[in-house]
Amino acid sequence: MNYIERCTEKPLREALEDTPVVAISGPRQSGKSTLARRIAGDGWNYLTLDDDNTLNAALDDPAGLLKRAGERVVIDEAQRAPALPRAIKFSVDQNRQPGRYLITGSADLLSMPGIVDPLVGRSEIVPLLPLSQVELQGRRPGLISALFVGDLPAPDETLDAKDLISRIMSGGFPEVVKRNTLRRQRQWCRAHLDEVAQRDIQELAGIRKARELRYLFSALVAFSGRLVNQQDLGQKIQLDGKTVNSYIAALEQLFLVRHLSAWRNNALKRLVKKPKLYFTDTALLASLMEASPALIEQNRLLGPLLETFVFTELQKQISWQDRRIALTHYRDKDKVKIDFVLENSRSQLVGIEVKAASTVSSSDFKGLRKLARMVGDNFRLGVVFYMGERILPFGDRQLAAPVHCLWS
Repeated sequence: MNYIERCTEKPLREALEDTPVVAISGPRQSGKSTLARRIAGDGWNYLTLDDDNTLNAALDDPAGLLKRAGERVVIDEAQRAPALPRAIKFSVDQNRQPGRYLITGSADLLSMPGIVDPLVGRSEIVPLLPLSQVELQGRRPGLISALFVGDLPAPDETLDAKDLISRIMSGGFPEVVKRNTLRRQRQWCRAHLDEVAQRDIQELAGIRKARELRYLFSALVAFSGRLVNQQDLGQKIQLDGKTVNSYIAALEQLFLVRHLSAWRNNALKRLVKKPKLYFTDTALLASLMEASPALIEQNRLLGPLLETFVFTELQKQISWQDRRIALTHYRDKDKVKIDFVLENSRSQLVGIEVKAASTVSSSDFKGLRKLARMVGDNFRLGVVFYMGERILPFGDRQLAAPVHCLWS
């Protein structure tokens, strides 16, 4: 597979022009090392802490390692050496020239005080999630802007159910996307989850019970896209809620799952505040489900997979925005729900529902209309993404739109 241009490449290059330390943060195998090498090019020294000898040097003498590495250094998997950021801080304080260090991390660096705190004021963290459909199709991202404008352009391609299911099954990890058989994709997904259970999560959180983690992976499948209930989840794998919480927090730090917070409004008292949980890649979710294209078409597996797919695409496109966009879900005590709510810094809202069917009706807009009434002019657009081919109006600021409007 030829190199696929990443939408984060431009902001990364811009950050290196005015910031001493730039970090690429995202899940293992999402393309961080490839992107770092492409951006750095000649004149940079490349260190990877996946190399045992380099890791041992970073753990034993981080300042000495940096001194010998030179003035422009790429450091891959920097989270593996907790003392390294302080050594980088000391080096940068001696010379604050922009673009001195380009580091990558396969854990959420923003959630790791020991990594982030020493670099405050000296660094910029740029997220890199697995490939999006926008990147895979070589397109320009425009969905988020269009949603807040209040309209969606008609898609310039058609997409049948089999094509959509194929995209869902492949997810966004480059190594999975380039494999052309389901068996080979599954092999990679299983090996990836094994590596997380046997090494990454042990290094990050000191959790050494790989068998329990595998049970947790399997149990989480039933909760993707649902409200989190640690007690129910713990009962499935015979663990207490506190332990389940710590395991999920570690998986979230490694970008395997994500909590989606509930949308809140201080003026509204009947909102449910529990978060939902999502896998951050549909290939991993489909692998744990042991889902095949035929099985997806024949039963209800398409619903949670499609919702997770839309979540991952929204999450990626939001990560490219210059302005803050909050992604949440809506649910109230009347059991009215909206799968996703986007809110910008001006308190403008977009509501999104996902329907795994080729037909859509007025009842599918129940939650979106309720939210529109509550927030008035701040409501920009309500969209039901469905498996049809046409954009259809369903009243004031309400549209049904094909799923492939996410990228086309």
